[in-house]
Amino acid sequence: GDILDDYLKTDGVWILTRNKQFYQTNNDKECAEKCEAERNFNCRAFLFTRKKLQCLTLAENTKTTVIFNSIDAVLYEKKIYLLQCKRGIGKDYRGTEAKTWRGIPCQKWAEKTPHNPNFTPEKHPSAGLEENYCRNPDEDVNGPWCYTTDPATRFDYCNIPECEGQCMLCNGEEYHGNVSRTESGLECQHWNAQEPHMHGYTLKHFPGKDLKMNYCRNPDGELRPWCFTTSPTKRWEYCNIPRCTMHPTVSGLGSQCISGNGEDYRGRIAITESGNACQHWNTQFPHKHAWIPDRYPCKGLEENYCRNPDGEKRPWCYTINSGVRWEYCVIPHCDGTEQGSAGMSNVPTQVSLPEECYRGKGLSYRGTSSITASGRKCQAWNSKSPHNHGKILEKFPNADLRENYCRNPDGDNRPWCFTTDPSMVWEYCNLKRCEDRTEE
Repeated sequence: GDILDDYLKTDGVWILTRNKQFYQTNNDKECAEKCEAERNFNCRAFLFTRKKLQCLTLAENTKTTVIFNSIDAVLYEKKIYLLQCKRGIGKDYRGTEAKTWRGIPCQKWAEKTPHNPNFTPEKHPSAGLEENYCRNPDEDVNGPWCYTTDPATRFDYCNIPECEGQCMLCNGEEYHGNVSRTESGLECQHWNAQEPHMHGYTLKHFPGKDLKMNYCRNPDGELRPWCFTTSPTKRWEYCNIPRCTMHPTVSGLGSQCISGNGEDYRGRIAITESGNACQHWNTQFPHKHAWIPDRYPCKGLEENYCRNPDGEKRPWCYTINSGVRWEYCVIPHCDGTEQGSAGMSNVPTQVSLPEECYRGKGLSYRGTSSITASGRKCQAWNSKSPHNHGKILEKFPNADLRENYCRNPDGDNRPWCFTTDPSMVWEYCNLKRCEDRTEE
């Protein structure tokens, strides 16, 4: 097959990485060959620029570093490094699980304590023996394993879910299986087709979401994977994909500092930057919200600890103060600096919390609801299909026209969106107005 079949292509993005090599190539296939032949590091991805015909082989991918917009660049990521599940015995598993099925941390493959390893990066350069990640260099029939940091246990196996099991981790955002029927048995419509249902869910508008064939996917943060159906009377439906028996365990003893925007923070700070105590995630008082722990098993929504489940700029929480819905938390950065209000008073706050209500006309609503009052899905704001419109980010720079989230850029009565139904241009969203007073 084509050498590019092993890569996930994303147009218009650039990623930041320290380990990289520059090459001059004529096309993206030649750049892929450079990535395959790279010996300075494990090449996980490459960038190709159309104008300069420049090729950059990269040691990192979107799982491990920061993403930027870049019109001329095309990012190709090796699919094998994006999978967090194993195929068969997991010989080619290159995920980042680094503990045994009992929860014991793995020993780094390059270290010699507490165990002197038989399998090392030098002896097995193509086995992916990086850091302390679970691997299967000897093709053990029981799957990926690692040397452990417990002196009494030389090695043990890791609990890696099966890709072929068609199960999903978390809410299926990373699901790449090939289930193509909905929960009621309807066949899925191909993502690149516009019949029987026109829509804006295309690779162009949702890059990196693996919208291929007619496989069930979760490109927009739904509770689980879904698809448009081939039935003219049923526009879309969830797919019946079981949860994997194992998902990332949540522990209050996790990182006590944050790196990046703190999405992986699992510490126990439970107070906001102004001193308000945090509301418990599993309660709906004093503030009603959609971040229910059972719905989002991988977001670490324990107790009332500060978390960042939605990609905000740092961890936050709802507060027990009925007059303050939510606030950021002050948590030290792992590089020694503190993230707090200091030095940030002039930075405009962009709220993108999953609020279920709006205030006034909803001009400031920054939630992630994308369903209309009649149950239709919203069209992406940067899409011109099925409805061509002028409500674009360039014309409304302060309206936060991201993805296909409900917004009110033009001062209408309440938040709305264009729909993915060609027979309905736009509709108000399925949102309620927040009460002026909080009622139990």
